[in-house]
Amino acid sequence: MPPVEIPGSSLGDELRIALAAVLDGLPPRRAAQAVERLIANYRGRTPTDAPVLRDRSDVAAYAAYRMPATFAAVRAALAAFRARAGQWSPSQHLDIGGGTGAATWAVADAWPGDGFATTVLDWSEAALDLGRTLASDAPHPVLRAAQWRRHSLGAPLTLPAADLITISYVLSELDTADGASVIAEAARTAQAVVVVEPGTPAGYRRVLRARQQLIDAGLTVLAPCPRADTCPVQGEDWCHFAARVNRSSLHRQVKGGSLPYEDEKFSYVAALRGDATPAPGRVVRHPQIRKGQVLLDLCLPEGDLQRTIVTKRHGELYRAARDAAWGDRWPPA
Repeated sequence: MPPVEIPGSSLGDELRIALAAVLDGLPPRRAAQAVERLIANYRGRTPTDAPVLRDRSDVAAYAAYRMPATFAAVRAALAAFRARAGQWSPSQHLDIGGGTGAATWAVADAWPGDGFATTVLDWSEAALDLGRTLASDAPHPVLRAAQWRRHSLGAPLTLPAADLITISYVLSELDTADGASVIAEAARTAQAVVVVEPGTPAGYRRVLRARQQLIDAGLTVLAPCPRADTCPVQGEDWCHFAARVNRSSLHRQVKGGSLPYEDEKFSYVAALRGDATPAPGRVVRHPQIRKGQVLLDLCLPEGDLQRTIVTKRHGELYRAARDAAWGDRWPPA
């Protein structure tokens, strides 16, 4: 079964169109070379007060390479958050280390009918400039009115007040102390915090540390976890999910791929301050569909990882299990 498609992500298509317009004229070979260098150097080896993206060519290559995937991962995390948060919506959104603004586009897509203010903080002026350009003609008024501010993320850190803070693909660029400072300040100022990192063992460990900080600060984890105490995914294993990304022709050129899609693996935690109800359970592996039965690997509120077998005799539940995807809550609402 393929990774979950992002529901209602009309802004994902608009983002690809905006990227194609802004990047028109950038030679694919030049972009591909920049992408190779960024892949080798972007994650984890940069001082917190120095941008990895040095100039507009770097930023353009990075945007083509990463923005669609970051949008898809954050949008999937927000979909899971919204499924448990009820009627909650932000009036102020802050995107920490948001760069060219992929997470900001995802937040606007998650609350398409709501009017809220959004601010992107990043240390790269070149990234902020491109993000501002991409958003200037966006169909969502929140994006067109977004504020783009240069800001170091090194400790000590003071953030402006916000209802929702997104921190996506940022912690890997910070040392452990600065990463902890960012999460602590976000937990202090925000009602809701969503952290997204690459779906790798290292990314998952960063999410686990952020998860514990958010719980210690009094927030309730809504997704993906159905519980607030020790995560049962430990040792050599790691909790991650996948979102399908439709590749534009430009995206395929820059990444050197031939398929019209890719699957972005990510780990995340989404938490809300106050009374909230986590998911009753979460599908944590691809469901296995066999003749007359579906095998679901679940994370449960009791603190266990458990395989459940749903058969035809379960009726409606069996039909729901056949439609279930990796990352879905279980049982379905």
